[in-house]
Amino acid sequence: MQIIDAHQHFWRLDDRAGHWPPPSLTEIHRDFGPDDLHPTLERCRVAGTVLVQSLPTVADTEQLLQLADRHAFIKGVVGWVDMKAADAPAQIARLARHPRLKGLRPMLQDLDDVHWIDDPALDPAVGAMLEHGLSFDALVLPRHLRPLLEFARRHPRLPIVVDHAAKPVIPRGELVPWRHDLAALAELPRVHCKLSGLLTEAGPFPHAQRLQPWMEVVYGLFGPQRLIWGSDWPVLRLAGSYEGWLTMSRRFCETQPGADEASVAAVFGGNAHRFYRLD
Repeated sequence: MQIIDAHQHFWRLDDRAGHWPPPSLTEIHRDFGPDDLHPTLERCRVAGTVLVQSLPTVADTEQLLQLADRHAFIKGVVGWVDMKAADAPAQIARLARHPRLKGLRPMLQDLDDVHWIDDPALDPAVGAMLEHGLSFDALVLPRHLRPLLEFARRHPRLPIVVDHAAKPVIPRGELVPWRHDLAALAELPRVHCKLSGLLTEAGPFPHAQRLQPWMEVVYGLFGPQRLIWGSDWPVLRLAGSYEGWLTMSRRFCETQPGADEASVAAVFGGNAHRFYRLD
């Protein structure tokens, strides 16, 4: 099985003035680059990663693509473009000339307007994404799931993946409304979900027993053919280790009804290859 980490980040604090993470998060308030992650990937036998933007700037996307040029383990990049800008299609076309650009991600969780995504003004940008074979990463919270559903219905050909299972409010046990809204998205065949970020969302009890009901929901809704594993490193460091999250996730998937070698391989690599069209 070739493992692909479908969600990780690099950043430089000098580029992030006024942006998350704050100094109080000492575990991740520093620079993170390829040399920090590569030894862990080798130790865990992870063959490659998808590097995801963490700043809403084209300059950040360009820097990530430059890293992909220099580090073979970065198999794809999910970048950022202002998708409502008049020049969005041209920007997308320019960035898509780089073969490692695989998708785009507006940072919906940080926008004041919950319905920003449910807007025909995005249509030209989505058209450009489809023309250039790009996927859409949805960085959302539970309150965004219904507007995201309308967006997904408007663009049925666009491959969409819900990052971090929409960051459910695990400490307060708000499972039922989150499951209901996520289920509506799961009915659309081109919508996928990332098995990522949940350890951080678990609050003060980041362990397998705490996460079991939430992981069962995403596995049950999307199945092993539309679930994509990611580490969310280095944010993951706030809750646990890379090795620990990988092991926990694999044990969970291996013990699901009907699980076999092929289904586990799909979650931990095959689905990422297909969704992001990785080399």
